[in-house]
Amino acid sequence: MLFQYLSKKFNYYKQCELLLTPHPGIYYSQYPIKKHEKLTWVKRFIVRLKKIVKYVARAQHKEIKTMLKSVHNYHEMLETISELDLDNAIIEIKKELHKRGLKKDLICQAFAIIKEVTKRELNMSHYDCQLQGGWIMMQGMIAEMNTGEGKTLTATLPVGCGAMANMPVHVVTVNDYLVQRDAELMRPVYKRLGLTLGYIISDMTEQERKQAYRCDITYCTSQQLVFDFLRDRILLKQFNTDLDFKLSSLYSSTPISEKLLLRGLSFAVVDEADGIFIDESRTPLILSSKAENTQQEDLHREAIWLARQLDNDLYYLLEAKLKQVTLTEQGEHYLKELTADMQSLWRGERRSKILVEQALSALHCYEKDINYFVDDGKVQIIDENTGRSMPDRTWGAGLHQMIEEKEGCDQTEQNQTIARISYQHFFSRYLKLSGMTGTAYEVANELWRVYGLSVSPVPTHKPPRRRYDKTYIYYTQEEKWQAVVDDAIAHQILNRPVLIGTRTVKDSEYISELLNNKHYKHQVLNARHYKQEAEIVASAGQAGRITVATNMAGRGTDIKLDTAAEAAGGLHVICCEKNDSRRIDRQLFGRSARQGDPGSYKVICSLEDDAVMKYFGKISLILLNHQIKRELPEGMTVRPQWLASLLIKLSQRIIERYHRKIRQSMIKVDEKRESMLAFTGEAD
Repeated sequence: MLFQYLSKKFNYYKQCELLLTPHPGIYYSQYPIKKHEKLTWVKRFIVRLKKIVKYVARAQHKEIKTMLKSVHNYHEMLETISELDLDNAIIEIKKELHKRGLKKDLICQAFAIIKEVTKRELNMSHYDCQLQGGWIMMQGMIAEMNTGEGKTLTATLPVGCGAMANMPVHVVTVNDYLVQRDAELMRPVYKRLGLTLGYIISDMTEQERKQAYRCDITYCTSQQLVFDFLRDRILLKQFNTDLDFKLSSLYSSTPISEKLLLRGLSFAVVDEADGIFIDESRTPLILSSKAENTQQEDLHREAIWLARQLDNDLYYLLEAKLKQVTLTEQGEHYLKELTADMQSLWRGERRSKILVEQALSALHCYEKDINYFVDDGKVQIIDENTGRSMPDRTWGAGLHQMIEEKEGCDQTEQNQTIARISYQHFFSRYLKLSGMTGTAYEVANELWRVYGLSVSPVPTHKPPRRRYDKTYIYYTQEEKWQAVVDDAIAHQILNRPVLIGTRTVKDSEYISELLNNKHYKHQVLNARHYKQEAEIVASAGQAGRITVATNMAGRGTDIKLDTAAEAAGGLHVICCEKNDSRRIDRQLFGRSARQGDPGSYKVICSLEDDAVMKYFGKISLILLNHQIKRELPEGMTVRPQWLASLLIKLSQRIIERYHRKIRQSMIKVDEKRESMLAFTGEAD
């Protein structure tokens, strides 16, 4: 009885909240945004109780069944009407959504209209699982849909419905390639619905960005969106209230609203939600400008020179796990001797120590073709989660310039911070937030705790046909690489397409070299070849095609099989090394057997893989010595296999735990910073 009462009350208040669709206007201000507030333990308890009621109520699936029945009934009627009548139905649903808000019956009607429009414009139809995913997102939750279940098409439901209700909608995804691909693919649907569509990519001008954000729907990456928000926040800091913001247009020749990029943070649908909310949230987003300091370039050059003089284990301690270097007492003493006759900037012991430790970190903790690569004389950071280059990003505190000096590149100007925000803080400011992904189960608790988003799994449209071909663990990396190449060739002979997934650019190019030595044709997709991404992905599903790729071929990559490849058994995926997260592994495995297609995946690792050596180096060396003593032939897997498998799993869990702690510390830093800014009167 108590549960039913709480459930009814919660649904009533939730419905009242949904009626007021967040959009620029009188109620939500000209720049809608949720105010940041620190919850007391009482408020936290109430919020958590509401979420428990919501989660249990959704788990019963009664509402889903009712929704599906309602959508199908209305859609049957729409199938028989003319094009003109369909246009009139679109106009009518918009009026109702503006007048009555996001009521359940109107959402069902909007879904049915979007389903019919998609069928007529793209010759594609939403399955029940996609309707369910769209409904879950309209309730402000994360829909966990298996890879290949059509999340791009699913997104049209909440996005179209929200935009027709007059909410500016941001569709957030992980890279420029997916932004352009998804926006152009779904443009005919939104156009028929009478909605304007824009997208943001990295090389756009300020005016182009303004035009895109003025559209009803804007596709963008999380990074571009956050940086544009930070630019707006700098302009908005001069206004204490919304009234000040409105009055500014009366006495200013150029209203502030025309200078702003965004129209507030009303509604966001986040694709690959765990990748953005979890993986990318370990690093704050920092908006910077060029620092005026002519001596910095010489300082970085001298720091690298000094670090090379100290290149001895007696002088420093290396923490590879944390990417940190600390000078020993002997190192500090030797540094003092080296800097005795140098310019005055090196006279301060503490400053000298910090600079040289940073330079040692640049030399020993950041590797070429793993953490970065050099392109046309410029150092470009590689995103460890996606394998993509990040040309707009630089490391701070002079680290980037020191790496440039290490590689013999011209130093770029060092930046100074003018604004910063974390993903946790930013996405919590949306008035309505939802998302979708294929891999949220492992981080469901964190998504709930940090963003207030519960995860709801969506059943597959067809039974999955993905086959797991076991995990093979070899003693050395050389044996592993040979096994990877042999397995790829064996499946190519069977006329199956093969995708070899590597963690780094360096590894992908090494496998490419091995295949070239054996005269086997293949293609490589990594941060160096991002311009050919669409072409490479389009051909990766052809029969007998071998593709070597970093995690660029993970999230959002749809590899379509040709007829011969499907008949031969589908795509075979080889994972060469466990990633930092089980979710990233699952994303790679999910490239095969999509939408009921056949497919398989195999994991091939070694005791010399970075993660194992970093955390269990001593045990790995014992097992390697065991192989040498017993004079085991090359190419044999580790004995006992269960112990090797345990080491790999444990190392992955340790990395996941370490990253989780970083994210938790980010939240604490944000809260501390907010309280300090509130004291000075500069908080939002």
